[in-house]
Amino acid sequence: MFVLANALEAIAVIADKVLWIYSLILLIAILLTWVNPDPFNPIVQFLRAATEPVLDWIRRHLPFVVIGMLDLSPIVAFLGIQLIQMVVIRTLLDVAIRLR
Repeated sequence: MFVLANALEAIAVIADKVLWIYSLILLIAILLTWVNPDPFNPIVQFLRAATEPVLDWIRRHLPFVVIGMLDLSPIVAFLGIQLIQMVVIRTLLDVAIRLR
């Protein structure tokens, strides 16, 4: 059973790191909207390509997140990431510990 425990722990750690990196990408993309960057910059294009599908999905399915000119979809995305980290990742780690 230790092989399954190690696999679950590895999946949980990798998923946690991926979510952490995505949180950083999302934060940088949000901060860039305040300074009006060059839209043809490859870094800006990457940040928009990485974050807009998630933010657009949130805007389409939760119409109350856009209030006039205020877009709260990044806050919902951060809360979703935190929820996944607290529930799913912790559960996988707990199951891995119990399988040892």
